[in-house]
Amino acid sequence: MKLVVIGTGYVGLVSGACFADMGHNVVCVDKVASKIKTLEDGGIPIYEPGLDEVVLRNRKAGRLLFTTSLKDALKDAQAVLLAVGTPTDELSGRADLKYVFAATKEVAENIEKPVVVITKSTVPVGTGAKVLEILHKTRPELLCEVASNPEFLREGSAVQDFMKPDRVIIGAQSEHTKNIMQMLYSKMIGEGTPVLFTNIATAELIKYASNAFLAMKIAYANEVADICEGVGADVDLVIKGMGMDGRIGNKYMQPGPGYGGSCFPKDTMALTHIATDAGHPTKIIEAVINANDLRKENMAKKVISACGGSVKGKEIAVLGLTFKANTDDMRYSPSLVIIPELIKAGAKIRAFDPVGMEEAKKELCNSERDDNLQFCSSTNEALKNSDAAVILTEWQEFKELDLMAAKKLLRELVLVDLRNLLDGNKAVSLGYKYVSIGR
Repeated sequence: MKLVVIGTGYVGLVSGACFADMGHNVVCVDKVASKIKTLEDGGIPIYEPGLDEVVLRNRKAGRLLFTTSLKDALKDAQAVLLAVGTPTDELSGRADLKYVFAATKEVAENIEKPVVVITKSTVPVGTGAKVLEILHKTRPELLCEVASNPEFLREGSAVQDFMKPDRVIIGAQSEHTKNIMQMLYSKMIGEGTPVLFTNIATAELIKYASNAFLAMKIAYANEVADICEGVGADVDLVIKGMGMDGRIGNKYMQPGPGYGGSCFPKDTMALTHIATDAGHPTKIIEAVINANDLRKENMAKKVISACGGSVKGKEIAVLGLTFKANTDDMRYSPSLVIIPELIKAGAKIRAFDPVGMEEAKKELCNSERDDNLQFCSSTNEALKNSDAAVILTEWQEFKELDLMAAKKLLRELVLVDLRNLLDGNKAVSLGYKYVSIGR
């Protein structure tokens, strides 16, 4: 079938490329001409391992095209996938749906026959109904339909998550919509992938409820880590023991400096508004949001404490800037809180990230802190003559850090491991003051 994907960000580009890999003819549309030119020239505008291979393979096969012209793309399309941004509105804290509604209206204005419009973007409950209303109001003569098909992609493993998902959730308006969605996912259905069909509101809520639950597990693991530090327990073993219970599991139970990224922060915030609007405020998710915000601030205090209670005039090597490994995404990264707090306390930061340096510079550079923030080209450059090293992101490069070599570079042997990547006993045996999470 012919599918049009609107938006070439993480969700849109991964979805479009993977649907093409399943044999469909896909046209990806974006208003940003520079992104389309990059894609047409063989480049990838985002960092996502393995995505370049899928894009290249399907471009060569003629199943994947890119354009800025929605009108041209929509010719003979059977379905349109909305994968535009739904950022948090800074004033209200709600999901901003202006791009979703604008794209819907533009689709309605340019189609020649009915299509199924699929919301792939994460949208609040009720969005599907509003999308349908726009379609019918703009083109009442065309009986367009709507579906909800939330994504569950992890940055850094998005291609694998799309092609081998735990489940596919489809909110279908009618039997016709259901049939179109079954056609779209026919390859996966044939391979036995679990598919759950619901109404549209249920599918929309499944996405938010899932992300909020995962965020809650992370926040809980962080609080358990704090308790472990208070009572002398080992958080790694506590979580291992908990995870052996099939009802709990050990995924998303790794303590760290707080969650970030494009999903959990905005989705938890949006869910609190969905719940309040429904007349059932969610105290648990509100507590998770507050705990995560406080977590990032407390990690800066943890670094200061490890440095003897003051970082004034000290140089701190910060290893890792992105919110997680295997991505260049800086959105809501703990580094965006921890680094400014350390600078405010008088530290000079020497920062390095294997992939996210350019994005980090956009987010962290400003006139107030530029003199106290140096971006380094390697781990060794960041470590050289620093008074402490702080691991913020769980990149494999930092997990394999050569402690003997680092010892020769650092001015003071203070190592704050906020991801529990390293062998603490080995670090201590080499003379480091080693501080980790919950151990």
